[in-house]
Amino acid sequence: MSQRVLSSVLRARPNAILRRTATPALTIPQRFSSSDSHSQETFEQFSERYVAFFQGAQDLFEVQRGLNNCFAHDLVPSPGVVEAALRAARRVNDYATAVRVFEGIKEKVENKQQYQAYLEELKPVREELGIDTKEDLYIS
Repeated sequence: MSQRVLSSVLRARPNAILRRTATPALTIPQRFSSSDSHSQETFEQFSERYVAFFQGAQDLFEVQRGLNNCFAHDLVPSPGVVEAALRAARRVNDYATAVRVFEGIKEKVENKQQYQAYLEELKPVREELGIDTKEDLYIS
C-alpha cells in the first residue's frame, strides 16, 4: 500500500518532492548547556563572578553551594574570592564553613609555600573576622 501511495504522489507532483529532497539541510547541530557560557571565561571574570556571588549570598546553603562550585574548577580561587567567601560565611554565622575554606585552599594549591602565601595575604581578614585555621585550632 505504501508503494502505491508513494508512486501516486510522485506522479502527481514530482518537481515539488524532488526540490525538497534535493536541497540539503544546512543546519549544524550544536550542543547547549549551562556550563558552556563559562567555558571561555578568564581568571579575572571567574574571580569577579564569584566575588559578586558571595557578596549576594544570603544563607548557608548558598554559601556552601558557591564554595562547592568554586572549588570544583581546575584552579585555585583568588584571594579576593576567598575573602568574599569568608565574609559570606561569617555573615550567615557559620564559623565551621569559614575554617573549611582554608582546608579547601590547602588541598587546591600545589605546595606549602603557596598555602602560606594565601595565609599571609588573608591574615588581616582572618584577624578581623576571628577565623582560625585548622592547624591553629588543633595544635598537637
